Amino acid sequence: MPAQSHQSDPRILRRRTLQTDHRCLATLLPPDIAVLDIGCGSGAITAGIAEAVGPQGYVIGVDRDAAVLELARKEHATFPHLRFELGDATNLNFRSQFDIVTAARTLQWIAEPSLAVANMKKAAKPSGIVLVLDYNHMQNEWEPNEIADHLPELFRSAGLVDIQTHIQDEIVQRGEPDFPERSAHGPTLSRISVVRLRMRDFAHNRSCEKRRGATNSWLKTVLMRQTLTMRTVTARVA
Repeated sequence: MPAQSHQSDPRILRRRTLQTDHRCLATLLPPDIAVLDIGCGSGAITAGIAEAVGPQGYVIGVDRDAAVLELARKEHATFPHLRFELGDATNLNFRSQFDIVTAARTLQWIAEPSLAVANMKKAAKPSGIVLVLDYNHMQNEWEPNEIADHLPELFRSAGLVDIQTHIQDEIVQRGEPDFPERSAHGPTLSRISVVRLRMRDFAHNRSCEKRRGATNSWLKTVLMRQTLTMRTVTARVA
């Protein structure tokens, strides 16, 4: 499988923590369990999982970006029960190995999310938990970026049971230290507002360069608060 570059800004990936950026999962991690983290990126949240389950548990982080995995291995080498592997949610080889299989902010980038959920189910032990955290950008033309709304049905289609949905919106406001990065990079960019800006620019026959300039100007001077609709959906393997 060829390696692919990551969709999200590495600066954002490295700032994330289990407690603040995967809150539902943080409440479901007793010691000594096995966890698979799909789309682990730089491993910031994955390392938090490893710390939570302790040395008697084990954690595997999977990502399709070889460069960001190398960063993860260097930054989190202190956890002997944590390893990182090159892989893709649509092509997993794990079978009934994990108490929890999770993916955060990952399925929105996958063309076949139903296949990803099916593979997550296969990787989980009987009665294991499958847990996905993702966005809903509320724009059909941006699918699969409204993946959050489809997760319960994807879980049902995969044969998972005890499906529950939890609200986990992300809010960023001007004045916060990381406002420029979180509002301007990766999936945290508001699709709706940018689409409106581009429609207005096309109406005025502006060039691509001017359209980019208008978008950047809007982010720097107009945007005051951004709320990203996110949902965590959990289920169990029957």
